[in-house]
Amino acid sequence: MPAPRPRPISDILPRFQNVSQSSHYLVKFALPYNDGPDGLRSFLRRKGVNDRFVVEDAGLLCSDAVLPGSALASIDTRGNFQGVIERFAHTRNFTQINLEFYVDNEYKSMKFIEHWMEYITGANTDPTKDNYHYVLHYPQEYKSNETRIVKFERDYKRFLEYRFVGLFPLALNSTRVSYQGSTVLKASASFSYDRYICGESSSVARDLGRALNEIFGTTNPVKDGGSIKPEFLNSSAYGEKFSDASGVKSSTNNSSDTLLSSASNRRSSALGPIEIGTRTI
Repeated sequence: MPAPRPRPISDILPRFQNVSQSSHYLVKFALPYNDGPDGLRSFLRRKGVNDRFVVEDAGLLCSDAVLPGSALASIDTRGNFQGVIERFAHTRNFTQINLEFYVDNEYKSMKFIEHWMEYITGANTDPTKDNYHYVLHYPQEYKSNETRIVKFERDYKRFLEYRFVGLFPLALNSTRVSYQGSTVLKASASFSYDRYICGESSSVARDLGRALNEIFGTTNPVKDGGSIKPEFLNSSAYGEKFSDASGVKSSTNNSSDTLLSSASNRRSSALGPIEIGTRTI
């Protein structure tokens, strides 16, 4: 690496002018689709939280959100090399997230979390009875697989999407109220999830070739449909070749023959017939 050299401000400033802003994001909740009389959506409707509030308003009232993170659990291995301790990853752990909500004057944002947790614990009987008990629902009945957090920019063209799989509220934190100095009431909740998917994951994004943050046009003949030069579609440095842009493979042992033949064809078409001895090619 060469030694550092002085750089003018005009060379560095554009890097800092193109940074992302933390205030442009979108949270969109999507509950599991079980519209029976015992489903989560029907239970929330009976509590005054309709589907439209969950889809449209709950995400807008989310005043503070976080982009999820993860960590790799590792194990140390000793003895493979003398005096060296190696570390290998074996599990990816997903940490829980905390979301903060504005409380509307109908308290639907608090009811949304409160009764979602109530449904998880199977609170289907009268809670005022002495023999009140919990019968928890199955995970597929209360876990959300379509909740998303989208971080975007002012032009609404550049964005980063996170989709949560197996999301459900884990805790509704205490909300403080006070006579002194009225402020906007906020409620915070912790959510747990099984994993997240970084990037678009819809069928439309897959058809457009941009799902999972993939970039279309990366000189991959299978993905791009033959975006590289045709003479290199029939050769590969890895011992296999593609017969066409659709990605149909055919085995080969030596790719240099194909390269030489294609080079000879281009030279012949450019120079015309070439006379070698008594033969004309």
